[in-house]
Amino acid sequence: GFISLILTVVDLAFLLWDFTLETSTSQTTNAYKELPRVKRGWVWNQFFVLEEYMGSDPQYLHTDLDKGESEVKYTLMGEGAGSIFTIDATTGDIHALRSLDREVKPYYTLRAQAVDIDTNRPLEPESEFVIKVQDINDNEPKFLEGPYTASVLEMSPVGTYVMQVTATDADDPTYGNSARVVYSILHGQPYFSVDPKTGIIRTALPNMDREVKEQYQVLIQAKDMGGQLGGLAGTTTINITLSDVNDNPPRFSKSFFHLRVPESSAVGSAVGRIKAHDLDIGKNAEVEYNVVPGDGDNMFDIITNEHNQEGIIILKRVSVFISHVVSGECIRNIFLFYTATVKINVLDVDEPPVFTKPSYEMDVYEDSPVGDIIGAVTAQDLDASNSPSDLDSYFDIDPVEGTISTNELLDTESIAQHNITIVATKLNSPVLTSRVAVTIHVLDVNEFAPELAIPYESFVCENAKVGQVSECVCVYESQRCVQYALKISLTCISLVSLYQSFAQC
Repeated sequence: GFISLILTVVDLAFLLWDFTLETSTSQTTNAYKELPRVKRGWVWNQFFVLEEYMGSDPQYLHTDLDKGESEVKYTLMGEGAGSIFTIDATTGDIHALRSLDREVKPYYTLRAQAVDIDTNRPLEPESEFVIKVQDINDNEPKFLEGPYTASVLEMSPVGTYVMQVTATDADDPTYGNSARVVYSILHGQPYFSVDPKTGIIRTALPNMDREVKEQYQVLIQAKDMGGQLGGLAGTTTINITLSDVNDNPPRFSKSFFHLRVPESSAVGSAVGRIKAHDLDIGKNAEVEYNVVPGDGDNMFDIITNEHNQEGIIILKRVSVFISHVVSGECIRNIFLFYTATVKINVLDVDEPPVFTKPSYEMDVYEDSPVGDIIGAVTAQDLDASNSPSDLDSYFDIDPVEGTISTNELLDTESIAQHNITIVATKLNSPVLTSRVAVTIHVLDVNEFAPELAIPYESFVCENAKVGQVSECVCVYESQRCVQYALKISLTCISLVSLYQSFAQC
């Protein structure tokens, strides 16, 4: 049967090998002519042993000196002699004592000798021979490094290289098809394919989209015997990930957003947040937000939160109680962008009135008629003003217009400067107030003639010189004492006339 066919093939291989050996020996002998050539007397029937075979058929080994008269005894020495191999001393039959594994040891070198059965005298020199363990297909292909991981860009064209896998077979690659491996794909079609000879895996389906399916599990089989029936097989798993490419624009969840911001918001504060979603990942999902030029970009700005990719709308300058419509866009690159409209309502906030100046200064002439308007203070968002807590009785203020008027006659000789405080209060929110300082200067009017402080009487010596000071007098001008020096002139005048002349000043 099958074993006989194998033995026949082996016999033919042995004859070829023996012929090669004889030729090699002849060449060696010619090279070293000083060594005599020894003619072999051994006849080889078989020098192969099937691995894992434990049948009853012996492996024959005998010499042509054996005439079959039971005069020759055979001995065996070398690797495995007595433990793995044994020889029938009478017939020369060699038997394997146990099954052999070619993958552990592929051949054994032994020596045999024929001796006289009676005298144990060698009939010829020892003969060395090799017993080869003939391979059988007892090892399946194995993937030593699996399971594997690989990645390939999404939208790759058909035939794009993914990776290469290799299975090893411990059987003899020089004998038969026991180690000839063929690759096939058991799971993973129609997305991927494998080259049956090289194990190279490639894409097999065009336009594979990561956003549709990202992970693929591919099962690869390696089968020996060239993939024929009866061959042994091994499998491995390859986890393939589609890598992201920037093929999706960022999109807002809606095209119109409505935000509200108090009018009291500070410059630089966040007005609101909007977010665009991108189906890509990693760097490809990073979004840059911008306000479309001309659409409120002087009032608002937008920045990107790097952590969650939100767009934060920022107030650039103080806003008033109106509504703004802003167009924002999220940009990936010049080709990938999306636009949305944001309506921002500025909400009214109860705030205290704000005076137009930090302080006021006003002038008024003394003796101005009661009710004369001196000036006015103004405050933005001034609903009404109450009477100041420290507004003295000299002045009054219109609670709506903010005009200040005199309430009494003013006298600069009594009070030259008045310091008052004006309080502006929102009518609907009395707690919201603002204060401003007002300084009122009372200007002098020339209303008093000069007067001598006291009656004076002075004496002048008859020999007084011209220009000599005779007396100093004090004249009151607007309640201010002015010193005058009386000097002797060429004309002698009486003290009475002098007093009168001062009185007429």
